[in-house]
Parts: sequence; structure tokens; C-alpha cells
Amino acid sequence: MSAAPVIKVVFVEETRPEDPSSDSLFYHQRHVTPNDFRGQSSSSGRSEAVSYTSFAFDGSTRQYRDTLEIRLVLQVFWVKSASWTRTMPPTRHTLEHEQLHFDITRLVAERFRRKVLSMPLTMDDHDSRIQYEYLESFREMNRMQEDFDNSVHRGANVAAQQDWLRRIRNELREYGVPTPEM
Repeated sequence: MSAAPVIKVVFVEETRPEDPSSDSLFYHQRHVTPNDFRGQSSSSGRSEAVSYTSFAFDGSTRQYRDTLEIRLVLQVFWVKSASWTRTMPPTRHTLEHEQLHFDITRLVAERFRRKVLSMPLTMDDHDSRIQYEYLESFREMNRMQEDFDNSVHRGANVAAQQDWLRRIRNELREYGVPTPEM
């Protein structure tokens, strides 16, 4: 009788060095600066700035005897060409607000990582379960971004924004994620 297969999930952080000519800034590289707003501002809407942040993962698998190793590279990124600000350079408050959107994306990506590491997976359905969790986490990210903007009135409520900053940064630190200093 052979042993049941072992499924081992290994997450690896994106570590590529910053490329100033790239349209992407990865979370681990540095905090957001005015140069990261390369998009055209919108003439409609009330926002002083918009940041386009997201997360993704690349995956591969390798079989070793009775072990399936699933290697996932987690990527949290900012798209410069889709991010804009009405005022150049943006105020410190605006930069902090948009950095918080990036921090929220990183936090949700970390929660996704932890969920995947703790979920039971099988040889037959590991890919679909990870993809499903990614979609659920993506929805969570969108809800959290909207909750943030609504509760701070798109940055107008400074005290509420400071509360979010403390909460998000504290949770990131609890998870061992270094937070960018502004």
C-alpha cells in the first residue's frame, strides 16, 4: 500500500529589482512617489488622485516521488500609467492616501497567501481551489478599497484616514510584512 500523496505549497515573494522604465512598481521595491502617477487625470469625479493597484500570482508544480510541490510567486503591484493625480506634485496627504490603497492590496494578498497555506488541497483539485480563493480575495480587495474610500470620504476625513493607516500597517506588521516608510 503506497502512502497518500503530500501536497506542499511554497509561496515566494516577488523580488525583482526596480526598473525605472517599467510601468509597474512592486510593493517590495519602495513606497509610492509622485513619479508613480503617469496616467491622465479624469475631468469627471471627485477624486484628487487614483491609484491602480492589484495582486496576482505565478504558479508552477513539480512532482517528487509522493510529494507535489506547488510554487507560487506572489506579486503586489502598482500600475503607473493607470494611476494619476490632479495636482503635481501631490500633497503628502494624497500620497499617504494612495499608498494606503497599495497597503490594502498587500494586506489582502497576504491574507490570500495564508488562506492557501492553510487550506486542504488534493492532487485533483488544488489548482481550482487556489484559483477560487484568488477570486474571493480579489473581491475582498475591491470591497476593502471601497470601504476605505467611503469611510475617509476619499481622503477628506484626515482622522479616519489615520485610523486606517494604523490598522492596516499594524496588521501588515503582525504578518511580518515590512511597510514602506514615507
